Amino acid sequence: MLIEMLREITSIPGISGYEEKVREKLREWLDPYADATIDAIGNLIVELGDGELKAIFMAHMDEIGLLITGIREDGKLVFRKVGGIDDRLLYGRHVDVITEGGRLDGVIGAIPPHLNIDGKRDIVPWNKLAIDIGAESKEEALEMGVKVLDFAVFKKHFAVLNNRYVSTRSLDDRFGVVALVEAIKDLVDHDLDCKYIFAFTVQEEIGLKGAKFLAEHYNPRYAFAVDSFACCSSLTDDVKLGSGPVIRAVDNSAIYTKRLARRVWAIAEKNGIPIQIGVTGGGTDASVFQSKSEVLALSIPIKYLHSEVEMLHLADLEALIKLIEAVVFEL
Repeated sequence: MLIEMLREITSIPGISGYEEKVREKLREWLDPYADATIDAIGNLIVELGDGELKAIFMAHMDEIGLLITGIREDGKLVFRKVGGIDDRLLYGRHVDVITEGGRLDGVIGAIPPHLNIDGKRDIVPWNKLAIDIGAESKEEALEMGVKVLDFAVFKKHFAVLNNRYVSTRSLDDRFGVVALVEAIKDLVDHDLDCKYIFAFTVQEEIGLKGAKFLAEHYNPRYAFAVDSFACCSSLTDDVKLGSGPVIRAVDNSAIYTKRLARRVWAIAEKNGIPIQIGVTGGGTDASVFQSKSEVLALSIPIKYLHSEVEMLHLADLEALIKLIEAVVFEL
């Protein structure tokens, strides 16, 4: 079940600012269980329970990708990066170009070693690259349906490794939205003591824009981001795939609330949920609530983050769903 949900949701293209199709699929999933509304910036919101707002859980819908900024006279597409993409990952890649009419195959070409007469091995910066869609002129590219402000994503390949791991592009943060959907399905029939908001946010990869909009309108006691924990390196110490969800205690955006971290750790232990704690880079939606709420990031370790081969362990995702539900009940 989780594998098929991940396969379906990661296959949907949706860079920051272009999350519509992801949001449509989530509304389809949620419709039998709960009412979902869309706010002014595009976040998808589900409210469970009544009374005082106790907690908000956020997972972002967007992914990194490429925004088409122009069409050259030779028919190739120029672009800018949206989100944190290592330039090394662009060279010689297949992409899907997403237009109003559908998808087009595209490639980012590479100079073959046979023609590299200077012997240079430097990384080619993104602004020196272009997407080839097979058009021989600007006019032909336009006839194919490409316009400025269309976008492109890495070609998606979904792999299940050794019946334990899933590897594909956009697990960050589509695993998070799957976790929230599954938690909502389990919680919807329970009598909750207060109101809980589950938010599927937009534009996280370009500065937590959807979460900042939420922070202007809501004042929860607790704010949780359900997002990736980039692993595994010396920075992340002994956090590893398969050892359970991660309390993301510190990253580049926040030193999260220590008291809440300890409380969630105790909730996990009480409910027999394996748990890890660690430090990583990047930032999360929860950080923007830091001036008004106790904040924490609940994660699972993701290997090879922000690449075409992001990898998670299915047992970690299953445990994360249980942890979210336990946190709701125990808080």
